[in-house]
Amino acid sequence: MTTTIAGSAARLWAINEVSNRQSRKFDWPVDDEGHTLKVADIFGCNTFNNKTMKEKLPKKVYHKLQETIKHGKNLDKSLAETVAHAVKEWALEKGATHFCHWFQPQTGLTAEKHDAFLSFDDDGQPIDRFSGSQLIQSEPDASSFPSGGMRSTFEARGYTAWDPSSPIFIMDEPNGKTLCVPSVFISYYGHALDQKAPLLRSMETLNEKALEVLKLFGNEGVVRVTPTVGPEQEYFLIDQAFYALRPDLVSAGRTLIGGKPPKGQELEDHYFGSIKDRVQAFMQEAEFELYKLGVPIKTRHNEVAPSQFETAPIFEEANIAADHNQLTMEIFRSVARLHNLTLLLHEKPFAGVNGSGKHNNWSIQDSDGNNLLEPGSTPTQNLQFLVFLTATLKAVHQRAGLLRAAIASAGNDHRLGANEAPPAIISVFLGEQLTAILDNIEANGKPAEDSTEARIIALGISKLPDVQRDHTDRNRTSPFAFTGNKFEFRAVASSASISLPMAFLNAAVADALEEIHGKITGLVSEGVEFKKAVMDVVRQTVIETKAIRFEGNNYAAEWVEEAEKRGLPNLRKSPEALAELVKPEAIKFLARVGVFSEEEVHARYHVLLERYVKDIEIEVEALKGIASTQVLPAAYQHQELLAGSIEKLQDVLKLKADVEPAKSQIAKLTLTATAIVGLQAAVEALESKVGALAEVEDVKVKARGFADNVLAAMLEVREYADRLEDIVADQLWPLPKYREMLFLS
Repeated sequence: MTTTIAGSAARLWAINEVSNRQSRKFDWPVDDEGHTLKVADIFGCNTFNNKTMKEKLPKKVYHKLQETIKHGKNLDKSLAETVAHAVKEWALEKGATHFCHWFQPQTGLTAEKHDAFLSFDDDGQPIDRFSGSQLIQSEPDASSFPSGGMRSTFEARGYTAWDPSSPIFIMDEPNGKTLCVPSVFISYYGHALDQKAPLLRSMETLNEKALEVLKLFGNEGVVRVTPTVGPEQEYFLIDQAFYALRPDLVSAGRTLIGGKPPKGQELEDHYFGSIKDRVQAFMQEAEFELYKLGVPIKTRHNEVAPSQFETAPIFEEANIAADHNQLTMEIFRSVARLHNLTLLLHEKPFAGVNGSGKHNNWSIQDSDGNNLLEPGSTPTQNLQFLVFLTATLKAVHQRAGLLRAAIASAGNDHRLGANEAPPAIISVFLGEQLTAILDNIEANGKPAEDSTEARIIALGISKLPDVQRDHTDRNRTSPFAFTGNKFEFRAVASSASISLPMAFLNAAVADALEEIHGKITGLVSEGVEFKKAVMDVVRQTVIETKAIRFEGNNYAAEWVEEAEKRGLPNLRKSPEALAELVKPEAIKFLARVGVFSEEEVHARYHVLLERYVKDIEIEVEALKGIASTQVLPAAYQHQELLAGSIEKLQDVLKLKADVEPAKSQIAKLTLTATAIVGLQAAVEALESKVGALAEVEDVKVKARGFADNVLAAMLEVREYADRLEDIVADQLWPLPKYREMLFLS
């Protein structure tokens, strides 16, 4: 009883504390004359960027390093000592005392091992040293990172290797500054143990295959092709006082119980609404820190759900975008704490309101700065555009299962198909104009001869119809939508690294480009005129990929039936989605495009399944603890109060149980007691289902058991707990409620 009283008192204290919070004021920095600094003045000041390289490096070294960065050439190790010395001097000028290789293991977070610049010369005198070998490679202990069984615990050796295409940066924290070298993480035998190495591999493959296609169109001057990404990041903010009182949020990142508030997002008044002072102060300070790191944050706004927000950057090369998105999540977490806020990145932290995703706006760019998904204004450009467009359709059609596997997680399963995110069926939205063009190509073997309205982008292959930019409304229900000159992969999870889904997408498009290139050159070798050969292959690809194109409402039940008729996979739960990874054809494909070896595929599959199981096991333990130590004690206390009240009422008024007002009050007591019994039985049933899987060693079987049985049992516990939240006296309830967490932050 004492614990319950303390818990409810803590909640009431938290409500009072939050209600009286004062915004942390953030003052944008000024120069020596008191003028507010422009973003351009601070952008990238903590990165060893192009401007700094020019200043710090000898001209010859600078140009060689730029060739490595811009053209994907191998790093000349002879440059390493010069670059390392310049980086060290720059870092020391900035006040850094330590350095690290900053990498992204398969934990979903980033990792770093700090080493001091401190060393000693031959005379034993202390000096600051950072060598070329330290820049290029480091050796963190790899034994405790997820590896999928590719290494034993006693095999601790792992390597981090510098990715020179991603800028070195200084992490400026309250207790010191650290030089961070963006890196990949590999095992002693060269296996990828991180998120970034597969992404870099996929970028190389896409570059190779795209260049081959561009040369067909006479683009001999293009030396490199890179995928670009702009990941929109959704997130929630709640007050730290509420967060600390929610064991489920602390342990699992989402609320495992919680009744629907009287007002949620029904009025749609939060979306794009004015940003509260406290939240805007957080946003401004977080953006300031990100600007220093060269992260091009562009947009901020309120999202649909209360206390939900979104930020979006300007497009960057995929590996840099991946690094910057990880930095964005890190900086947002740390800055939120300064404002007495907690950042929630779980895909569905609050049941009944919209969850969070990470919409990846993806395109392809050549070394001349041309977007290859931009239709263009000449016949040759138009043909080239159609090739890259249909190659992307082919990629999604052929690899829909793998793309679904790349976004699979316990958290994302709660969000996908929940009317705020696309369903688990992967499909492509093109819009009316492009759909009409492809339909005409399919039907007639050539473009239609009519034209459209003004505000156009001429496609100009003979009489190919003009395509208007933004002619068609966006389809926010589509998991993969064309939006003018890019595709928006909307189904990526908000807490996840973008690296794996982007790696699979890059690789799938590269594979499709190789196949299309082979068909075109094959026809040309048979004497078919080049443009006709291109149109023939485009038409064939349009026909082959028609099933993946859908222009309607992806939320509709009819689409699920239609997708099944079309043979599209509907992988609703992570275990079945992840199984796509280890299908023989998928393994061959990933090895062929150089993203994963067969051993790495199986290892990655094991890591992802194991993570799925562990995430749910953590949720189960948190839910059992909340039910047993917080909800039930509060319910018992409420039951005791009711029983005591009824007993006194009957004693004073000499009433029988079947006489009002005792009768109605006894009904309330019965309702409470019934809910208590139901919750106790639900917890026991949950324990039984989890216990049945305790001895299961096969992680595939275990994951399926959790997906099919344990999650349903958890929902049963939640149902009774939420029923009690509506019954138990408010002053007795120990957990912050949705109405408080979502509207008082």
